[in-house]
Amino acid sequence: MNAKLILSSIIACTLQFVLPSQAQSPEEKGLELAKKLDLANEGFISESSEMEMDLINAQNDVVKRRMSIRALEGKGDGDKSVATFSWPADVKGTRLLTWTHKNGDDDQWLYLPAIKRTKRISARNKSGSFMGSEFAYEDMSSQEVEKYTYKLLGEEKLDGRDVWKMERYPVDKRSGYTRQIVWTDKEYMNPLKIEYYDRKNELLKTGLFSDYQKHGKHWRVSKIDMYNAQTKKRSILVWKNRKLGEALDEDDFESDALED
Repeated sequence: MNAKLILSSIIACTLQFVLPSQAQSPEEKGLELAKKLDLANEGFISESSEMEMDLINAQNDVVKRRMSIRALEGKGDGDKSVATFSWPADVKGTRLLTWTHKNGDDDQWLYLPAIKRTKRISARNKSGSFMGSEFAYEDMSSQEVEKYTYKLLGEEKLDGRDVWKMERYPVDKRSGYTRQIVWTDKEYMNPLKIEYYDRKNELLKTGLFSDYQKHGKHWRVSKIDMYNAQTKKRSILVWKNRKLGEALDEDDFESDALED
């Protein structure tokens, strides 16, 4: 084999390893990043915390609510969570149970103590408001990788922090969103900002995620400020007394347990 053929063979072999990574599309890069973020957030086992929710209308009137939330990490599927309102009296005892699935519709049940009845949330109503807030029922589910397709838009700074900017598109056509633009902190491996676009592809709301705290190896947000650009309403969630990794009873995450 002459020198020219040897050189050509070396180049060809080298390109086999170099070109695939260079030729990755923004969609492939987005999916790769989504998997990386998911892996970074795995292994928390369980989570419990207390939360305060402020509902603020366009005139800046505030309605305050308190609740607790418990979550159980999924084994081969999505996570499970139970949110229980403790105050004020008109919502006390209301509970939302969510089973997130990697594929297919999530399961959600809402227990209303006033009528002592548990009702199942239809997948058609997942875009509806959760307890009058600017958070939709689908926002209350864990954000599994399989729920979206992705496109990496680039890297930049947000409020002085290094972030990835990515667009994601819900797989479920019944989602209330056509797309979301997510700015993810490179250290926290969680979002700092998400823009949500409605079914007309118009900006519906913006979520700001702040006050991150580290629990073991996991970073967790302590405040989300969700502002609705169309109604001028906002909802603020603040977490307190968060604990990760405690033993929780799996039976508490069954729909039958909501009325206990």
